Order: sequence, then C-alpha cells, then structure tokens
Amino acid sequence: MPHRGHESTDGTGGGELAVPMAWLYAEYIADELLRTGDLMPPTSFEFRAGRDALALTVFLSDTDGELSGIRVISQLENWLALTAYDQPWRDWVRARMAERTERATGSGAPCPDLALAADAWRWLEETELLAPDLDAVPGGGPVVGEDDGPKVWTPAWRLGLPLGHLAIHLF
Repeated sequence: MPHRGHESTDGTGGGELAVPMAWLYAEYIADELLRTGDLMPPTSFEFRAGRDALALTVFLSDTDGELSGIRVISQLENWLALTAYDQPWRDWVRARMAERTERATGSGAPCPDLALAADAWRWLEETELLAPDLDAVPGGGPVVGEDDGPKVWTPAWRLGLPLGHLAIHLF
C-alpha cells in the first residue's frame, strides 16, 4: 500500500488534503474577540453573526490570503476601521471575495479557505434575525428593556457587523 504522506496545511501539496488554516485562524480570532467581550451567549445566532462578520473581516483583510504570522494587536485598528458604522463593509466584502475567487479560479487549485468564507458570507446575507430596530426613534418615552421597542427582520451581517466592531473595542 503506498504511503500518502502528511496532509497539507496550505493546499500546495500534490493530491493531499488541503486544510483551511487561514479561515480557521480568522474564525478563532473572531470567536476569541467576541467571547472576551461577553456580549451575548456563544450559542446564539447573534454570536454567530458577529463571529462570521468578524472572521470575514480578518480573513479578507489579509492580502496574502494565509494569515501567516499575523499579529492580532497590530491589526485591531485596521479591523476597527473596516467594521465602522459609516464604512461600506458589505461592498468591501463583495469586492474582496470576487478578487479571491478570481485568483483561485486562475490558479486551478482548490481553496478550502475561500469555500468556508463564501459559506459564511452566504449565511450572513441570506439569514435574517429579529432584532431591535436601531433606526427607529422611540415615541414618547425611553426604551427601557431589550424586549421593548420595535423589532425588524435584519440581515445577519447588519447585526453581526456592529457586534464584531464592539468586540474589537472591548478587547
């Protein structure tokens, strides 16, 4: 029986299993930032939305596509800028995903990192969560509790992005 050798961690091995290390590392960073911020239960859809939005930001902001040697502290300001309320994050994600897809298609090599990022992006765009209407102006009195006030169905990325931004601030 022939020996298969070790599994590849970067997808460059001939016929070996490609492990999506860059995506897994981005997801780990996002998960840790959100857990440190203690903003919501890790089992909630809101947490997933925040983690996926933040993981996409981390993954796509790495221009080498490998997250090799990335230092979290040195990237925090960049991630804050990318996730800020007044920034076109959705357009930025779409453009970066298109660039990465084009590069992967041109190389002909499978890109498991990109596949997982695309799955996360699809979930963030297609999933809607019932959340407080942040654009509504409460009439009459202040909104006291989390359950008070109007709620709207919101794309998961619109809820996850500010949660990810806040988690970076709290780190």
